[in-house]
Amino acid sequence: MRTLKLQILMSVDGFIAGVNGEMDWMILSQHQDAALKTYVNELTAPVDCIVMGKTSSGFISHWANIANTPDSPQQAFAQKMMDVQKVLFSTTIDPSETAPQEYPNTIMANVPLKEGILALKNQAGGDIITYGGSRFVTALIREGLIDEYYLSVNPVVLGKGMSIFAGVEARQNLVLVESRAFEHGKVVLHYALKRD
Repeated sequence: MRTLKLQILMSVDGFIAGVNGEMDWMILSQHQDAALKTYVNELTAPVDCIVMGKTSSGFISHWANIANTPDSPQQAFAQKMMDVQKVLFSTTIDPSETAPQEYPNTIMANVPLKEGILALKNQAGGDIITYGGSRFVTALIREGLIDEYYLSVNPVVLGKGMSIFAGVEARQNLVLVESRAFEHGKVVLHYALKRD
């Protein structure tokens, strides 16, 4: 069975964005040291599918812009993000009303989330990854679908904000696989879901 990974940036107190979606506190990829860039490249190397929710258009346009900027140090990674198959789970996006260039290399999933993710996991292929947004990731966590967590903790306390764990009601036990500290104070916590 394929592995579903979550890679996400968060504050020390567990928020992935401020109350109004602020992300100015994040140490983004353009400020990463060489060791962190290598780590992220190794994490995504076996990935051949990205699953996403309705915030996907922002994700796609962000990486499309960088992929089309040949002198960007992130160009190769951005091109990978564009080349990898993407599966979009959304009940609010109508595929018939979207232009293909808005969602390149993307399949619209017309099934319930758990059913669709389990079907993807049972297909042959490499790892699957997701990056957010908060409601989509919360739904994945709530259903116990995330196998591995890569939580990139930024050295900031927000006090209030958006949490991916706020809507999770049942306890889930995790096993620490690795923790690594990088420049700028960022720590990546890699956990695996402990399944009975």
